[in-house]
Amino acid sequence: MESCYDPLMSLETCKKAAAEKALSFIKDGMIVGLGTGSTTFYFIEKLIKLCNEGLKIQAVASSERSKDQARKGEIPLIDINSLKSLDIYVDGADEIDPEKRMIKGGGGALVREKIAATMSREMVVIIDESKLVSKLGKRPLPVEIIPFGSTATIHQLELLGYKGVLRLKEGSPYITDNHNLIYDLHLDPENTHPERDHQQIISIPGVVDTGFFFDLAGPVIIGFRDGKVVVQ
Repeated sequence: MESCYDPLMSLETCKKAAAEKALSFIKDGMIVGLGTGSTTFYFIEKLIKLCNEGLKIQAVASSERSKDQARKGEIPLIDINSLKSLDIYVDGADEIDPEKRMIKGGGGALVREKIAATMSREMVVIIDESKLVSKLGKRPLPVEIIPFGSTATIHQLELLGYKGVLRLKEGSPYITDNHNLIYDLHLDPENTHPERDHQQIISIPGVVDTGFFFDLAGPVIIGFRDGKVVVQ
């Protein structure tokens, strides 16, 4: 446990502190997976600085946004399609429970994030304390669906009792890097059964995947407002 020494730190400062701690997991020669989101943005910025100072790594990114950030910072990038595994994958989470089950996809990259996390030898999760929950479901569950027949796919979700909204960007449907749509489900934490719900949702044709992540998180680095950075 380390102190960030500022007892009144903002959540943004918490994110930066967690991101900085994650750098201790990165070693010369690694192939590093870069996640997506506000906390991961800080990690990539700090990783750029280390690479400029001599750290020798290669990286892949789970989104075009993170790839652009890494490329501008001159982090050496390789094609993920040339790889069977990653040494480490660093990413945030929208929610994480005591079992290290997560909801991810607030940034719209849930499918690529899950692929990268699954192919990594270790996933390091970086979060601020607001992402800790006793039960998943306070935040929306992103579900990636293909555009073809999307109205029917959403109808099938509703028939199973899953209500939500199609994610929009500037008034138009949000399009993922995979050229799909995101349907954000509103869950009730008291009546959410993550593994069962995931299986029901992905059984619907047209659903690519959900933002539920199970059995993937390794070390979880948490930045707290009181200045502590904890690794669980």
